[in-house]
Amino acid sequence: MVTTIRARLAQLIWLLAALAALVLAVGALLIALDANRSNSLVDLVLRTADYIDLDIFSRRDGIKQFTGDGAQVKNALFNWGLGAIAYLIVGRLLDRIIKP
Repeated sequence: MVTTIRARLAQLIWLLAALAALVLAVGALLIALDANRSNSLVDLVLRTADYIDLDIFSRRDGIKQFTGDGAQVKNALFNWGLGAIAYLIVGRLLDRIIKP
């Protein structure tokens, strides 16, 4: 019983981490492609990615800030890309720790 609960919890944590990484990656792609931000789906993805980045990997004030031409795209790709990688690493570590 406990083994099953731990296995399901590990799967859930890994799924949430993978979804967070996916949202950050799709958000960075939408910025890079200069998607229509007045579209409600694009806006939802970007707002969700802004929330998921925890202000550590923020595209506006993240780990690395670029200036000049294409700075917004570079910031999103770099910071949200790092955030996606961090979510995948932490999610996998937690999965391995929790799984029986």
